Amino acid sequence: MTKKKITVYYKRMNYRAIIFDLDGTIADTNHIWDHATRSLLTEKSVIITPEIEYDLRTKISGLALPYSCKMLKDMFSLEESVEEIMQKHFTHLVTGYQEKLSFIRGFVTFHRKATKQFGLLSGVATNSDDTWMIITKEKLRLERFFGRHIYNISAVNNVPKPYPDLYLHVASQLNVAPEECIAIEDSQNGLNAAKNAGMFCIGLNSGKNRELLAKSDFTVDYYRQIDLPRLFASKK
Repeated sequence: MTKKKITVYYKRMNYRAIIFDLDGTIADTNHIWDHATRSLLTEKSVIITPEIEYDLRTKISGLALPYSCKMLKDMFSLEESVEEIMQKHFTHLVTGYQEKLSFIRGFVTFHRKATKQFGLLSGVATNSDDTWMIITKEKLRLERFFGRHIYNISAVNNVPKPYPDLYLHVASQLNVAPEECIAIEDSQNGLNAAKNAGMFCIGLNSGKNRELLAKSDFTVDYYRQIDLPRLFASKK
């Protein structure tokens, strides 16, 4: 099979750190969240049309659970409270995390190359609440990659992406300037957060919708398409 050629124009900058989103960039969870959302809506007799599917991916992808459940309640005029919707969604998600959680293909190799070969510091900036972050961190043993530098919105008073607060916090904890960071994101909300923080952002198209990543500095379908040697060769 012929490999797809990606034309990339790299920004000239002395990058010192790389910050990853969690769901859809490190952990292969998009299918888990999608299935849980569909199951929840099916129970409410909502028919998932292509238009609804697009709206779900556009408006909900990358949101923390309380915000995504509030969005579902508003979009489909659900009678239950946000807390009740969260509880039902939680039940579907727990099953998916226990049975299907794994790494995004290529992450482990890419992280090793970025940190060992190119000396980048690394951290995590995720919209996940404490529950999902802890489950993912423990199951995938993320501390062996990031040490203590795994942060979610509780570190910034629950201010979610697309606000830049979380990315700015992680950069501060790594003791680097935001403009010295590369961010890896798979959602529109996450991408906007990284760009609002002043970071160079690579869109990872794990959700198979490039339109949502249109504002990234460039977008790839797989980690192997990120040309780190070329990126660092462009430094002044």
